[in-house]
Amino acid sequence: MRLRRLLLRYYPPGIILEYVQGGEPKTRSIDLLDLRPDTDAIALVEEIRKGEPLITASCKEHVIHLVRRLQEKLGEKEDHKFCLFKVLRAHILPLTNVAFNKSGSRFITGSYDRTCKVWDTASGEQLRTLEGHGNVVYAIAFNNPYGDKIATGSFDKTCKLWNTETGKCYHTFRGHSAEIGHSAEIIALSFNTTGDRIITGSFDHTVAVWDVGTGRMLHTLIGHRGEISSAQFNWDCSLIVTGSMDKTCMLWNAMTGTHIATLTGHSDEILDVCFDYAGQRIATASADGSARVYNAETKKCIAKLEGHGGEISKVCFNPKGNRILTASSDKTARLWDAATGHCLQILEGHTDEIFSCAFNYKGDIIITGSKDNTCRIWH
Repeated sequence: MRLRRLLLRYYPPGIILEYVQGGEPKTRSIDLLDLRPDTDAIALVEEIRKGEPLITASCKEHVIHLVRRLQEKLGEKEDHKFCLFKVLRAHILPLTNVAFNKSGSRFITGSYDRTCKVWDTASGEQLRTLEGHGNVVYAIAFNNPYGDKIATGSFDKTCKLWNTETGKCYHTFRGHSAEIGHSAEIIALSFNTTGDRIITGSFDHTVAVWDVGTGRMLHTLIGHRGEISSAQFNWDCSLIVTGSMDKTCMLWNAMTGTHIATLTGHSDEILDVCFDYAGQRIATASADGSARVYNAETKKCIAKLEGHGGEISKVCFNPKGNRILTASSDKTARLWDAATGHCLQILEGHTDEIFSCAFNYKGDIIITGSKDNTCRIWH
């Protein structure tokens, strides 16, 4: 076994080891869920070394440095107000979605022009265009934390996997018939955290789980009575959450594809769902103009986010899990306290509905995408 590199995972706190075993590249993680700003980093690393042969004396100092970076992040104060940094005109035809890579140095946009574009966040420069879909590119994702692959889902009923740097298409995931693969447009997709699975949600009411390496479908999740609007893995890849136009959100076992629970409470279609980074809470966004937060274990609603003047199309937690960002047809994005449901800030300036929003991995940059054909970056 040979260690290749160490990756920092801020949320939930941990260090990912990339190593080679028998010529095969592999990864495993050291989870530091109990890390506190006052934890003794040196003693902790000594403890880690006892159980992890890949952490040798030569890289001990580097691991201590990584642990201290995690501690700095945990100790940061959260009263940040976001200000507009840049407005980008991204595509000729309307945008559908935006997503960041892990560091926030790159972001991608999907559009009705059938392409996905890759952008440099700091300069606003377009780096490349991913072309090949036969219809609207609606769902997009990076395989974070790595960021070397991009997945796109389209109204052409296929999902494509691309190389971020070259723009080359690796695979097209498509069904052979209505039974396998989707028989309708794909509008939701997400990677798991290890990057070896993709889930796609479709207008055909089903969710498909795919193997990234082979392009093979592993499971179909059947149970919703309406189109799927959103689907996501939790961070340890054990659960999948799905949202649907049937006004419900469902939890599934990611290994077996079995249905675990249904979360109800919204009075209109659910347009987005997400887990927090620790997988302990689920947020839902609805056409009823509200967002809700549920405890993933008890399945109980623990907060309601009310105040938007139109449907909420997107919801996401910041990496720390104490803030929630929502995007709405009322032309605003809002920042909320995840525990109380209190609105902390309204991001205004778009001239048409906002359908997408995202935090970067550090939680200090926000991107919003609107029907006004612009992306706004907020610092």
